[in-house]
Amino acid sequence: MPAEAILSKQRSYDAIIVGGGIIGLSCAWRTAQRGARVVVIDKARPPAGATRVAAGMLAPVGELTFGEPELLAMTIVAAELYPDFVAELEATTGVQTGYAQHGALHIALDRDEGEELRRVHDLQRSLGLDAEWLPPRRCRELEPGLTPSLNGGVHVPGEAAVDPRALTEALLSALAAKGVELRFGAAATEAVFEGERIAGVRTDAGEELRAASVVLASGAWSGQAEWLPSDARPEVRPVKGQILELRAGKEAPPCERIVSSERVYLVPRADGRLIVGATVEEQGFDTTVTAGGIHELLREAYRLVPDVAEMELVEAIAGLRPGTPDNLPLIGPSGIEGLIWATGHYRNGILLAPLTAERVAEMLTGVAV
Repeated sequence: MPAEAILSKQRSYDAIIVGGGIIGLSCAWRTAQRGARVVVIDKARPPAGATRVAAGMLAPVGELTFGEPELLAMTIVAAELYPDFVAELEATTGVQTGYAQHGALHIALDRDEGEELRRVHDLQRSLGLDAEWLPPRRCRELEPGLTPSLNGGVHVPGEAAVDPRALTEALLSALAAKGVELRFGAAATEAVFEGERIAGVRTDAGEELRAASVVLASGAWSGQAEWLPSDARPEVRPVKGQILELRAGKEAPPCERIVSSERVYLVPRADGRLIVGATVEEQGFDTTVTAGGIHELLREAYRLVPDVAEMELVEAIAGLRPGTPDNLPLIGPSGIEGLIWATGHYRNGILLAPLTAERVAEMLTGVAV
């Protein structure tokens, strides 16, 4: 029987986590490991939302952006946590997460892109990050499927990827083993207060759940959490991203490692799939897959690795990233006693999950590891 179908009569917990994406599930797992009684509620059954759409790149060096030192520091630490995080999950559950540390190759296709990529590389090197500039020939030695028309690239050997959908299933299995209650198909509709402190939530299933702490981990919907007072809702907006899944049939994907250009990234899976992403669109809560979005992704993927033209188009899907004004996640007390934010991870939700989980679990239990 699915874990979410086993509903105990218990209605009192140490922590209620509102949101069943990678962030919410990771926080629940680490918190339960410290002995806390935890329940997770979500209107959808995971993997859903941004987690279902995410490519799973763990690429803090290649994704480095000027003017974001705090975010870089967080993503570097999170990437260092990942090998142990997934190894523990896989050993505990027997579920493979698709984690692979094959590195990444970030490509400049023309001179202008080359100049910009060299600026980024100079910043990488000034920060002591492991990244090497390669001329076109060396790039094609690493990835023979690359277009012959390229200006150069940056090789980052330490970067990795994980399959977010497989990671979700591993987390669900781990949570079931720890006795965490999973209430899927139930949405929070109202906060329960005791004085000025949040003491729980009511759901559209007619339940009243009580807890010492409530964690808001609802991704792009966090800023629209109408069950919370307006001053308790974080400044989070949805940023649409369309993504494609291609399949190479019996052949291996046309690249061994993450390959990206200025406009597209390709993430291979061990089973022959290739994830192509992703658009960045300010379209509110619209998740329509558009012809223009698909065309843009396929065009840029073909410019980078021409063999994608021979692959099967398996799926086109759109999701919503939780953006914040400064691109930094919101992790910590909300200003309302008992309410903790774990949201606003924008493009880095999968990568930052282990770090966010450690920080939230420590806040909830007072137990550091």
